[in-house]
Amino acid sequence: MSASQTSSSDVPADVPTLLVKIFGKDRPGITAGLFDTLAAYSVDVVDIEQVVTRGRMVLCALVTEPPPGIEGDLRATVHSWAESMKMQAEIISGLGDNRPRGLGRSLVTVLGHPLTAEATAAIAARITATGGNIDRIFRLAKYPVTAVEFAVSGVETEPLRTALMTDAARLGIDVAVVAAGLYRRAQRLVVMDVDSTLIQDEVIELFAAHAGCEDEVAEVTAAAMRGELDFEQSLHARVALLEGLDASVVDKVRSEVRLTPGARTLIRTLKRLGYQVGVVSGGFTQVTDDLKERLGLDFAHANTLEIVDGRLTGKVTGEIVDRAGKARLLRRFAAEAGVPLSQTVAIGDGANDLDMLNAAGLGVAFNAKPVVREAAHAAVNFPFLDTVLYLLGVTREEVEAADTLDIV
Repeated sequence: MSASQTSSSDVPADVPTLLVKIFGKDRPGITAGLFDTLAAYSVDVVDIEQVVTRGRMVLCALVTEPPPGIEGDLRATVHSWAESMKMQAEIISGLGDNRPRGLGRSLVTVLGHPLTAEATAAIAARITATGGNIDRIFRLAKYPVTAVEFAVSGVETEPLRTALMTDAARLGIDVAVVAAGLYRRAQRLVVMDVDSTLIQDEVIELFAAHAGCEDEVAEVTAAAMRGELDFEQSLHARVALLEGLDASVVDKVRSEVRLTPGARTLIRTLKRLGYQVGVVSGGFTQVTDDLKERLGLDFAHANTLEIVDGRLTGKVTGEIVDRAGKARLLRRFAAEAGVPLSQTVAIGDGANDLDMLNAAGLGVAFNAKPVVREAAHAAVNFPFLDTVLYLLGVTREEVEAADTLDIV
């Protein structure tokens, strides 16, 4: 589905207007032809809306009433023109402009694979129950998931988000609710976690596999991600198991890292849109520095494995990047990028990402643990990182169009 709309200056509520509706098979020249026909009657355009779905067009024009005595001729001429174009026409008399939208405007993005009629009905009903009105529905993508955006007015963003997030889990869909406005397109910094977000792996487990202690490390990692262990203590405990490992394993681990599906598309598209992109990780600079170079990231910060005489010492150096540290780094990156914190996006999956997700203007839980999904502004539970683009209002068509351009 595609839609477009424009509106002129306000029209007093008592001024007669005509709603001209044209519908039928879409073809080039319909919009120009309608307004060429109306131009002969000295009407002003109050509002326009056009929707095309599977080759069928609905074009609505709200115009001022023509001068006295010629409305009948206008109606006959429009019907005659529509018939010549193998379209149908309907003209309805009324007064004034459209009803003003209610205060409080939000954009609700719904992701489904598939997106069922049942889920769509439930979301629409919940919007209505919260006092909201659906002003427009627009499809953002049809693959790898179906993504649909609802423009909603009449209810504040926070209560709407709370209501819809509760329904999302039950319906097996993902829902994101953000305030409408220009700032949405102005979000210019995206910072994401690395392990199980940007990449499919837990880096310390890759190191552990070479040290023969994979099971022990995985057990501690899982407990830390569930929030059951202090991150710093668990980090030191896991890294200690790597003591004595030859430093040559760093290159092997780098080669084993697997990017999450859609990661390259997400970063490439964000960069083309003028966003700055960074990563923060409780993992290690030995990997994140490589990712920064390979993917053209603007920022990267992680812990550093200490290496002495060509071997890992089982220790880390420098300031620990933990839950609070990730939020501090988000703020630091935003300051360096010259971007207000309200215009940042953070993406993560674990409990140690929560402070960062809450500090960002939009915090996205990506295939996250339940405690993280419940606390984040939005959740994505599909294994494609580029679906985050839909939460920013970027359509699949825009992504594909950008890929045909030779832009660095």
